[in-house]
Parts: sequence; C-alpha cells; structure tokens
Amino acid sequence: MTDNDPHTPADIASLRRAYRTVPLEREHLDPDPVRQFHRWLGEAMAAGSPEANAVGLATADAAGQPSLRMVLLKHFDAAGFVFYTNLQSRKSREIEANPRAALLFYWPEVSRQVRVTGPVGRTTTAETLRYFLSRPRDSQVGAWTSPQSAVIETRSALEQQFARLKEKFAAGDVPLPDFWGGYRVVPEAVEFWQARENRLHDRFVYRRDGDGWSIDRLAP
Repeated sequence: MTDNDPHTPADIASLRRAYRTVPLEREHLDPDPVRQFHRWLGEAMAAGSPEANAVGLATADAAGQPSLRMVLLKHFDAAGFVFYTNLQSRKSREIEANPRAALLFYWPEVSRQVRVTGPVGRTTTAETLRYFLSRPRDSQVGAWTSPQSAVIETRSALEQQFARLKEKFAAGDVPLPDFWGGYRVVPEAVEFWQARENRLHDRFVYRRDGDGWSIDRLAP
C-alpha cells in the first residue's frame, strides 16, 4: 500500500499502545515452565480472552520454507503441548518431513506472550480417540468431510459431502478417521514475555537442563 492509496485504512506506523503492567521478576516464576504456563493461561481466561487456547503454529518443510497458521491447543502437561489435525494437511506433511515446530500464544488482555519450541511427535491412538469422542458430533463429521489443504472446486461441494457423511453416520458413533490425529510439541525452550512501559519488556526463557530447567532473563 502507498501513502495515497485510498484503500489504506490508517497510518499503521502511528499505531501504538502504552503498556502499564506489573513487573515480571525471576522470583515470580515457577521453576517448571508448564506450571507457569498453566498459571498464565488461567489468568488470560480470567481476563476474558475469548480463545485463550488459540496458538500460532510454525512449521517448515524439508527445504526450510516456513509456514504459519492458528490452531487450538487441546491438552498440555509435562510431556508437551497437543493439537489435532488432518494427517494429510500441509502442516502434517511438513511435520513429518521436519519434525520440529514453534508455538506462539498471545493474550492482549493481559499483555503477555508465550513461545514454545521443540520436537514434535504423534499422540497415541488412545489419546486421539479420547479427544475425538469429546468433539461435537458435527465436528466429528467435519473431520471426515474436509481434505484439508487440498484444492477444492466449490464450497457447495464441501457442504454436499458433509450432508452425505452426516446421513451415512446417522446411526451410531462417528468412527475415528485413520487420516486424523494429534501432534505433541515437546518443549525444549519456553519463553514468557510480559509487556512493559517504553518497550522495555520483561522476558524470561526456560531451557532444558538435564532433568530440570535453567531460567534466563532476555533483553527486550
């Protein structure tokens, strides 16, 4: 966009926000990053974040070409951060070719970010089935319907396929597709970012250190 483009909505260079937040100090942090994440996620939800589990997922193909999209975190514990998807999608193909990923959570309601990086592995069939059965029935049918990331001719063709499958699975449970499953990002590094005034933000990174974690403050 140019300065005289009539479609430019605003001077984005002038968009800025003055942050007024409490300091984040080393003594405020839990020794374990997953417990610290649990705390911050709860505070984001309490502050009214509409989808606090929404997370940017970055992957790269075998040639190193990165791609980024939003997914929904569906489980996390000491083993890692889990999301589910079509196993034939672009993200899945990239993970299979280059099994490392980065996650970014952003919660503007509390002026915080969390970054997670590490290797990626598949969830077990039992884990996948347990989550799949917890989804609304139409979402289960939707998993069968969409050839995710593939080129399709029309929206109506997708909707017609959904209707056909909904009728097919009308009786009984919707089965788990063999092309649908979960991935777990195993954290090697987890960074917590708290916005501060004058862009002098507080940043702390946890890194794997044997059976525990080291914690360092980073410059903003």
